[in-house]
Amino acid sequence: MHSKPRAVITGIEAYIPDYVLTNDELSTMVDTSDEWIMSRVGIKERHILKEDGLGTSYMGAIAVERLLKATHTDPSEVQMLLCHCVTPDMQFPATANIISDKVGIKNAWGYDTNAGCSGFLFTFETIRRFIETGEYKKIVLVCGERMSGIVDYQDRSTCPLFGDAAVALMIEPSEDDSLGFQDSILHVDGIGRRYLYQSAGGSLYPAREDTVAKRLHFIHQEGQQVFKHAVVGMADVSEEMMKRHNLKAEDIAYLVPHQANLRIIDATARRMGLEKDKVLINIDKFGNTAGTSIPLAIWYFKNKFKKGDNLIFSAFGAGFTWGAIFYRWAY
Repeated sequence: MHSKPRAVITGIEAYIPDYVLTNDELSTMVDTSDEWIMSRVGIKERHILKEDGLGTSYMGAIAVERLLKATHTDPSEVQMLLCHCVTPDMQFPATANIISDKVGIKNAWGYDTNAGCSGFLFTFETIRRFIETGEYKKIVLVCGERMSGIVDYQDRSTCPLFGDAAVALMIEPSEDDSLGFQDSILHVDGIGRRYLYQSAGGSLYPAREDTVAKRLHFIHQEGQQVFKHAVVGMADVSEEMMKRHNLKAEDIAYLVPHQANLRIIDATARRMGLEKDKVLINIDKFGNTAGTSIPLAIWYFKNKFKKGDNLIFSAFGAGFTWGAIFYRWAY
């Protein structure tokens, strides 16, 4: 029996805004300090796209242009482009379509996905299924967020957390079963809608003067509840993936976790039995870039990976959404 092709990452590029917002600068805007932020979440600085009128598609399009150049891909060869974002340029059209237009991708179809900070995992799983049909040879996955656009810089519990970035990945089929996307475990529990959300701007509370005055267009997070669920969810699913594939700590090259909180990452690594040098962390440099954070870490550390390395991608996000992917590096 002919096995299904594996989805493999054949290229990855990123765009990071130039402006760096440090903890010291934040402490002039809101009652916080470098020590307070570092001890609680481990973030030193974050990159911010300051100019209005640019948005997520601006960053995503630059990342895609860099990807097409790096992989020697003509825009006409791309068959599909999916963009994961919780900060789309606008409610419609899809940011995926705007990016496609900006980079000259005309022979493809695509759409936006939204699964909070687990969005890379959920969208990669979706693309994997399209690759397995055998009909798709080149799919672009974009993860981009302008989180600063929905952050309340008067709310000291959330404003130190988030940063902006975009990453673009080329996903192609491989006939080699031993490489690429091996397995996923994904979950949703709608209880999370009570603890992490942006209440206004959708059809429930459309934008009006009173919704703006009440600051309802910003991120609302009940940190302790989110932390409690995230610690359990990310650790459980990462350990479950190891058991499912009889993987021991020494079999895993790296854990690539969602970069939300250093304590959550440490708890996940401990459950997996991993030493610190097997856990890839760049939260100190970029903050929480939501669904972009795992691909941003893959891009940032890609020179560490060797062909055949066992990687675990693990995330937890708004919804609640959470999951893990077992992936073998393919180049």
